[in-house]
Amino acid sequence: MSNIAERVTAIADPLAQKLGFELVDVEYVKEGSQMILRVFIDREGGITLDHCQEMSHALSDELDRVDPIEQSYHLEVSSPGIERPLKKDEDFVRFAGKPVTIKLFAPLEGKKKYGGILRGLEEGEILLEVENNNLVRIPRTQVAKANLAFI
Repeated sequence: MSNIAERVTAIADPLAQKLGFELVDVEYVKEGSQMILRVFIDREGGITLDHCQEMSHALSDELDRVDPIEQSYHLEVSSPGIERPLKKDEDFVRFAGKPVTIKLFAPLEGKKKYGGILRGLEEGEILLEVENNNLVRIPRTQVAKANLAFI
């Protein structure tokens, strides 16, 4: 399924940029008996329902033209929300100073989940300020999931 998400990302990213949006993430998941294609977009100042509709129509037309998904699916376009996922290296620089939650594939210093203030990205490692102003360096390759945290 991730192969489909990658193909859709390749289609949706330039389209989002053309419309003035940032493509944050693409998910292709099964919910019940239905396949869902979720596309998350953002922009400076936030995303409105009109923005989602604009992207949805443009993307739907392009997906119909290219037809990268053989089975039927439901397309959803939305804002990434308050707990926006951090996917790209640039995200870890852009959101420095913000609270984040990071989940790892394997334990680091005995923990698989970290929360703290993001301090940036340096030489492939996420810099995270945790309790007592301690700085933890998390290899980017060990991150399973990272999100902005709502406090």
